[in-house]
Amino acid sequence: MESISLKEKEKIIIVDFGSQFTKLIARRIREYGVLSEILNLKDFKNLNYSNYIKGIIFSGGPDTVVNKKIPNISRKIIKNNIPILGICFGLQLITKLFGGQVESKRKKREFGKAILRKNKNSTLTENFFTNDTSNVWMSHQDAVTRMPKYFTRIASTKDSPFTIIENVEKKIYGIQFHPEVTHTSKGKIIFKNFLFKICKIKPQWKIRSLKKQLIENIRNTVKEDNVICALSGGVDSSVAAILINKAIGKNLKCIMVDTGLLRKNEFKFTYKELKKKHNLNIKVINASHIYLKKLVNISDPERKRKIIGETFIKIFEKYSYKIKNVKYLAQGTLYPDIIESKSSTGSKTSKIKSHHNVGGLPKKMRFRLLEPLKDLFKDEVRNLGKELGLAANIREKHPFPGPGLAIRIIGKIDKRKIKLLQEADDIFTKSLIKYGLYKKIWQAYAALLPIKTVGVMGDSRTYEYMCLLRAVKSQDGMTANFYHFSKNFQETISNKIINNVPGINRVVYDISSKPPSTIELE
Repeated sequence: MESISLKEKEKIIIVDFGSQFTKLIARRIREYGVLSEILNLKDFKNLNYSNYIKGIIFSGGPDTVVNKKIPNISRKIIKNNIPILGICFGLQLITKLFGGQVESKRKKREFGKAILRKNKNSTLTENFFTNDTSNVWMSHQDAVTRMPKYFTRIASTKDSPFTIIENVEKKIYGIQFHPEVTHTSKGKIIFKNFLFKICKIKPQWKIRSLKKQLIENIRNTVKEDNVICALSGGVDSSVAAILINKAIGKNLKCIMVDTGLLRKNEFKFTYKELKKKHNLNIKVINASHIYLKKLVNISDPERKRKIIGETFIKIFEKYSYKIKNVKYLAQGTLYPDIIESKSSTGSKTSKIKSHHNVGGLPKKMRFRLLEPLKDLFKDEVRNLGKELGLAANIREKHPFPGPGLAIRIIGKIDKRKIKLLQEADDIFTKSLIKYGLYKKIWQAYAALLPIKTVGVMGDSRTYEYMCLLRAVKSQDGMTANFYHFSKNFQETISNKIINNVPGINRVVYDISSKPPSTIELE
């Protein structure tokens, strides 16, 4: 099986209409060992159909088919009898393509959880319902009001009468909710049924295949040029560096920039681990004073990100002059970074926030970007890191933002605030490990709020900062729920931080989920 090239493997085509969750669809498919390829509408129109294409999925998106010209989809896909699954906007598009009706339902729009009720059995929904109902996650204000001819209603909600429809003969299915997000109960079953019972595809996707393909892609892209890798020491940049090192060896030059905005003692520890165990060529640059000077009196989070991104590039450019044939800047950018900043396929989507290594980069650079992990999610990167031999104490680190503690200190930054936050965060992290909670949580951190409150310590008045703790459960970072700590743990961690970090006299816990909140505060 491993000798088969990826081009010759059976695959599912995902047509991206700009949904925030398009890559999440691809991720769900990969979990079943199936190869998928995401295309924008233009590339989909130019697609050469082959026996390797076993199914097509239309994603959701911000567009509407109400009173607008709908995207031109070739009828070849119908003639070729390739199964189609439309999700959200994809369902509405299928409805219009085949003569049904879609209307705007602004007064009865559905955002969040909804109860789905079964109307009829379907291959697509086998083992999906419990007592003929299921909890699903909606995000739409247009709805199907009349099905196309020859389609059948499978399930509905209170405000969406045609939530699942199908045309068994043509193997075309449409669903209004999002099975790809974890908020939909048993959403993976929808993909499992579509892949194996309807598309009849074989699982051929493995991390080993991914590793080989990524190394090959890096070699074909870089050739004989030199690459500088931005090595922060986090999971993403470490995996990227080791992967590129395996592809081009001595042509990779890693740079670790000490911004002064990392977690306590993290910089020294990670440097020793990566240099000793993975034989990476690493240049260390102490730039903490530069970053601190540029961030003085900056409160706006987008300005912080832009400043950090621009400073980051200037430091690399300065060092690159000392190396010949430097053409590429490598980064450990992941898909969630990109999807929150811009569309990765060129489809219409909405920007949530810029990331210092995506939207925060200056428009003009000396380098071309090399981002071998940009199509992957965090858990996939961890698995790839394991395949590459990356030590567990780096591989299993919680996600850490590129701008570092700069976006966890809300408002203005100074040395004292950085020190306070490093100490509080270190206590929080060590407590999670001590109580066996660290691996149960996707991401946890401490943040320093720009608020001072009155406290009483030893009969004396204090007026000190407020520390916010955040811990979430997630599978991919696209959606997340806050972690429910025991009352005992909350009391213990609050006392430990207040008693050991002079300057903090109050601890609060963030119980918001994503959406509507993001995991980071800024």
